[in-house]
Amino acid sequence: MKPELDEKDLAILTLLQKNCRMTAREIARKINSPITTVFAKMRRMEHLEVIKEYKAILDSKKLNFGTTAFILASFSYRNGETPLSQRVIAEQIAKFPEVQDVHIISGDWDILIKIKEESVDAVGNFVIDKLRTVKGIEKTLTCMVFDTQKETTELTLPLNKQLLKKIQ
Repeated sequence: MKPELDEKDLAILTLLQKNCRMTAREIARKINSPITTVFAKMRRMEHLEVIKEYKAILDSKKLNFGTTAFILASFSYRNGETPLSQRVIAEQIAKFPEVQDVHIISGDWDILIKIKEESVDAVGNFVIDKLRTVKGIEKTLTCMVFDTQKETTELTLPLNKQLLKKIQ
């Protein structure tokens, strides 16, 4: 069930996406709302899991994880007579610490994986020594990222122009 969100909820979410360290007081000032209302709205959205968690976004290059790769994987839906689950395999892949994203996809491939590593060699080691050892994985295709123009977790929320100007 999709939660009902009003304009102030969307404004709060927009501000938090830009800076999750903003206090309820700062948000209240920006959206012209009482701090108690902002605090209650934030707690409600946390409870509804609209706000899943608060995180710092790290600069991967400065932390020696400057190599990004997207890996397409296909797998066998059967291991002998035993059927294999695409979801179970995706969950196993998601447990590897190098993995940032795992998506079950349509088309010629079954799963799309995003990893960040220190080097091309480290990506290769991940694919050979970890990914290809997952039961059912048949083949992989690794796409190395040369340059990134945009990488974000932000969603563009439908705010009215007046409120959007106010919070920017």
